Amino acid sequence: MFRLEPRSTRSYTAAWASPVLALVLTAVTGGVIFMAMGKDPGAALYLYFVEPLTTGSGLSEVAVKAGPLVLIGIGLSFGFRAGVWNIGAEGQYIAGAIAGGGLAVYWHQSESALLLPAMLLLGTIGGMACAAIPALLKTRFNANEILVSLMLVYVAELLLVHLVQGPWRNPQGWGFPGTRMFPDAGTLPLLLRGQRLHLGSVIVLAAPFIAWFVLARTRFGFRIKVFGQAPLAARHAGVSSGRIVWQTLLIGGGLAGLAGVIEAAGTIGQLMPKISPGYGFTAIIVAFLGRLHPLGVLLAGIAIAVTYIGGEGAQISAGLPKAVTGLFQGIILFYLLAFDLFTRYRIVLPTRDTIQE
Repeated sequence: MFRLEPRSTRSYTAAWASPVLALVLTAVTGGVIFMAMGKDPGAALYLYFVEPLTTGSGLSEVAVKAGPLVLIGIGLSFGFRAGVWNIGAEGQYIAGAIAGGGLAVYWHQSESALLLPAMLLLGTIGGMACAAIPALLKTRFNANEILVSLMLVYVAELLLVHLVQGPWRNPQGWGFPGTRMFPDAGTLPLLLRGQRLHLGSVIVLAAPFIAWFVLARTRFGFRIKVFGQAPLAARHAGVSSGRIVWQTLLIGGGLAGLAGVIEAAGTIGQLMPKISPGYGFTAIIVAFLGRLHPLGVLLAGIAIAVTYIGGEGAQISAGLPKAVTGLFQGIILFYLLAFDLFTRYRIVLPTRDTIQE
């Protein structure tokens, strides 16, 4: 049997080329799938990957979809660089929407200019509070942060459903689950008339550059890098593992919570039982597709957002099932992990001596 042996050095070029190759092979595989479904592969791939970028409305929708993916992906990249595996960003996203949106529900008649900044701040704190639970259990009881953060997703989802169907339900909503519409003072202003592009996109655009500066130009970013690559050496140098766990989880939770309240106050305008198509989980793909680099995450978020918008268009124009979008994202992750495997390890074939042994 063959075995995998770690490479002594890892090619920097191969590490950055693998996401591009993963996207190309995903398109090729998608063409084969479309052909098997009896669809024209060229036309279907055009609907998925090109048509969303050919119109102003399509570009606007791509920017709106990319926003939460980029924010959450950047937050996750801090933890993943340090070996802290926050898988519960979806729950932190929802917690941020609940915390920030709850302020708009309570002050639904407010016209104060301070309402929106307070919502953004409270949403960030809500996401951080949700992320603080796995941080506490990890540092005090050595609980697995993957399982704890993942289980909290279901807690956040059920809490949101309870609130919008119970105490926060719109009394004038004809019994439908959902809160009151947020007041104008609690919604993000639109940037383009007739489009859904809002001020939150400006925040999203600034986030990768701020994150890059923190990771590349500060001691904190250096500690994260060292702790992720050599934990024992980092501890020997005085880097506190508990502090790194707390800091990276709070950053990831805060950005996920900020993404949640931006989505609620910008795109939806209220709280509903379902406010996310799975941004928190898809952002994991975005983070790895962007090589855990903030600017790479920005490009990866745009690429994945194109598949969302293209998938919606393909459902209407070509009658393709909604599940194809999730299939594309899964194929991207499969190829990306496969390339990562071969850039980190090399295949060693058995020799005659090893076979005899």
